[in-house]
Amino acid sequence: MHLSTNKSSLLILVLALSLGACAVGPDFTRPASPTVQDYLKTKMPKTIVAGHNETKQHLSVGKTVSNEWWELFHSRQLDDVVTLALDNNQTLAASVATLAAAQDAIRIASGALFPQVDANAGFQRQNSLGGGGSNSGSNPISNLYSVGATVSYVPDVFGLTRRTIEQQTALAENQLYQLGAAYLTITGNVVTQAITVATLRGQLAAVKSIVASDKQNYTLVKEKMEAGKVARIDLLTAESQLANDLTQLPPLRQKISVAEHAISVLVSKSPGEWSPPNFDLAKMRLPPNLPVSLPSALVHQRPDILAAEAQLHADSAAIGIATAQMYPTITLSGAGTFESAVAGGLFAHSNLLWSVAAGLTTPIFHGGSLIAQRDQAVNTFKAAAATYQQTVITAFGQVADTLRALKNDADFLKAQKEALDTAQESLRLQRFSYSEGKSDLLLLLNAERNYHLALQGFVQAQGQRYLDTAQLFLAMGGGWPVPQNYSKRKASIGLSCEARRAG
Repeated sequence: MHLSTNKSSLLILVLALSLGACAVGPDFTRPASPTVQDYLKTKMPKTIVAGHNETKQHLSVGKTVSNEWWELFHSRQLDDVVTLALDNNQTLAASVATLAAAQDAIRIASGALFPQVDANAGFQRQNSLGGGGSNSGSNPISNLYSVGATVSYVPDVFGLTRRTIEQQTALAENQLYQLGAAYLTITGNVVTQAITVATLRGQLAAVKSIVASDKQNYTLVKEKMEAGKVARIDLLTAESQLANDLTQLPPLRQKISVAEHAISVLVSKSPGEWSPPNFDLAKMRLPPNLPVSLPSALVHQRPDILAAEAQLHADSAAIGIATAQMYPTITLSGAGTFESAVAGGLFAHSNLLWSVAAGLTTPIFHGGSLIAQRDQAVNTFKAAAATYQQTVITAFGQVADTLRALKNDADFLKAQKEALDTAQESLRLQRFSYSEGKSDLLLLLNAERNYHLALQGFVQAQGQRYLDTAQLFLAMGGGWPVPQNYSKRKASIGLSCEARRAG
């Protein structure tokens, strides 16, 4: 009866402590959505036009980017390489494992909500010298068998455990968003490098076209020199032009190699065992529809912003942890052990030894360290709040830069196309005029140089539209799927003492 009474009293004490428990410290409130409505002070046109025969791009305000945004370029080669990178990239694999570890930390912290139960068993064999020795006729050797269990429980009266779970949950969410950022970085780098390779190949083709034109000029000048119509200096000038243009080929080939090797690294392959396909802008399609999320939606879809918010939440919970450490800690424990000198009668009721205990520890003097820890947590939270705000502003700036770039890219491409058409016609007329003996070689070479510059500029302008389109998708937060094995383990945080009293 005495044991039953003690058990009932202990149960009542645990329930009373649990019901009265409250989590000290601030309850996290998600930052308010920005009130700004536009990324630019001057309105962007809804349709971006880059010339009569170029793709028009339409801004779809309020739309979100799909997860597989790279598929909007309609390149099977690009799709295959991105898929390969997502399957093999080791940085992404490391992020997935780190996320799993962060989830495990939640489970570790949650274990403190429950009583800790341990079993123990022992055997002891001892010799009692006071038994009289062998001549006394008694047996000085005895055995002691013991089996029991201990139970300990620390009621979460002031929310130390719950705030710790809250912090670990927020840190796991931060890692989830870090994984999303890694996903976007990898897919974005693959697309960027693929477009870079395609653009460089276009420039290489342009230089080869110029070299072919140089060879045509050289042949023309040589024929005229052999006919006695021009001096040898003209032939040397044409030969020099050809040699100079040939020097542009090796640097372009090197840039292509560097970009292709970067793609190999992104798919976690050695450049010696795998190389990407020959990307070509002509085999890609510029996305005509560009989703543009509102600023209020952007802060809830860009992984870097969400990661900063999750870190802010974790730092808020740290204030509660530091505050709870300034309050008393209550420990409840119990133990029960069967002890017997004979194994067969070990579990007899008369062999049961038990104990129940309760303890309280409260901080009295720690040299100001506990107050300093809370002040440190508060200041860390303030720093995280400033970092969050700066992350949002930086994101808005990136979107604004990209939107403005798309408009300028279209204008630049239109101007380059007009310059290319003019230079091409001028070169045709100069070549005809020189062959008829109506102009000198310098005019022809000057026309060829203008055509060369215009053709290179046109190819670069085309590639830049593709690059900045990809950058817009990334600036919008792209699309990043949540791993299938991830489930947010929302902790039951509860209200703070102040909030409960207010309620």
